[in-house]
Amino acid sequence: MNRRQILRTAALASAATLLPHSVFAAPSQPAAAPIRLGMTSYTFRKLKRADLIAALKSVHLSTVNCKDALDHMPQFVGKTSDIDYEGIKAAVADYIAADIKVTAVGTVYFRKPEEFRKNFEYAKAAGVKVMVAGDPTPADLPAIEKLVKEFDIRFALHNHGPEDKLWPSPLTVLEAVKNMDPRMGCCIDVGHTMRTGTNVVDAIKKVGPRLFDVHMKDLAKADSKESQVAVGAGIMPVREIFQTLINIKYPGSVDLEYEIFPDNPMPGVIESISYMRGVLNGMGLPH
Repeated sequence: MNRRQILRTAALASAATLLPHSVFAAPSQPAAAPIRLGMTSYTFRKLKRADLIAALKSVHLSTVNCKDALDHMPQFVGKTSDIDYEGIKAAVADYIAADIKVTAVGTVYFRKPEEFRKNFEYAKAAGVKVMVAGDPTPADLPAIEKLVKEFDIRFALHNHGPEDKLWPSPLTVLEAVKNMDPRMGCCIDVGHTMRTGTNVVDAIKKVGPRLFDVHMKDLAKADSKESQVAVGAGIMPVREIFQTLINIKYPGSVDLEYEIFPDNPMPGVIESISYMRGVLNGMGLPH
């Protein structure tokens, strides 16, 4: 076994020490957990809200970053540009009933200036203070900054890797927002970050207080989007990421974004959450 396999085996074995109650046993003091594991609803983009909620309950996760996918957190009524307030209200009620907190919405796209305000109205209606965002141009940022100040909602610009000509790396985002309102910041996607050749741990340190969300995934090859695997089966430095987030006192969620096998993501979700909990358990941390 190589070093990576040894660490992965140790982490999974550590997670197994939570049995027989459950490998996903909920922490006795969740408020004290320095790393809060969550889920992106994009992981379940082919499945309905009821399935998403059932999946979250089955792995004992209580936070979710909701996307406008199927009925997870609908934004507009049909193909109109009218905010779907009734749909949002129904979704929020279902999450509350399931004791699940919606921590963010997104990715919400900023491609049409006439919809920028509607995006913030959507986040406000969903009751969140973080909006994971994509695709604004640098010239759009001052207008978005004004809306951030008006709505008091943090704008977490998501990097999308080398294919994204505007925002490939969180460091690209940081350079654009570093002199703006402190609520203008980043959602670091660790997989896309790695594929740009940017050191993920260093990026987290540099973004620091402007880091509002983390999308967690793993890759078997640092430069290949198609090499995504369950967290722990690849080369992502998960333990180092967790320790760095603790060091910068990151207050947000680490949201699993498992993009492969969208028709049946649960096996990969279970393996990923088990591994991450095993890492935290091995670090002696509540989770």
